[in-house]
Amino acid sequence: MKLFPAIDLFDGRAVRLLHGEYDKMTVYSPDPVEKAMEFRRQGAEFLHLVDLQGARDGIGKNFAAASAIARIPGLRVELGGGIRSWDDIERALDAGFFRVILGTSAMEDPDLLARAVDSFGEHIAVGVDVRGGFVAVRGWLQTSKVHCFDFIERLEALGVKTVICTDIATDGAMGGTNAELFQSLTARFGLDIVASGGVTTLDDVKRLRQTGVSGAIIGRALYDGTLDLAEAMEAAK
Repeated sequence: MKLFPAIDLFDGRAVRLLHGEYDKMTVYSPDPVEKAMEFRRQGAEFLHLVDLQGARDGIGKNFAAASAIARIPGLRVELGGGIRSWDDIERALDAGFFRVILGTSAMEDPDLLARAVDSFGEHIAVGVDVRGGFVAVRGWLQTSKVHCFDFIERLEALGVKTVICTDIATDGAMGGTNAELFQSLTARFGLDIVASGGVTTLDDVKRLRQTGVSGAIIGRALYDGTLDLAEAMEAAK
């Protein structure tokens, strides 16, 4: 199981939200590039990067900082947040990101998703953010009427290889991960599932490994020091 330390960008800073609420934001570092380099020095090979302003507004205000992170040697960085057009996808891949995550656009523009998967294959992932079983979009500000299982079924039919699934109820809450959700996803679908939300302890990492997910994203636990990245990577093996 691969581990992805997470950096969320807002106004050029590394921040974390609680339950995806923008008025519950904690700034952890004014220099996200240095934070990414710190994760790399600790042994990280992958990194999950989200432009929160892009996710909310569809505007890539943090692309300069994001691109600098993508150029860090030895670190494979995936980018999500506000990628809603063909030009956005090409721009991100050209900047050096190994994978681009479509979220709102995957829900609202299935033709764009199909074209991107056909052209870029495994370099395209879809972020499925789940609130009460239903898919949330536009930076989690809106909850659709589409159940996550139905949506992922569509994605699998389109040829999507990787789904990054976030349980919003656990995200940033430091209360443990929803292993049952991820277990049900890996049992039902043949996709690579990357789990996100609530990873707090080594036991969470071990539980996720046992569900069969291909990866796990860790955010606040690394910033608050409740989880050591090197120990987590060992537990993920």
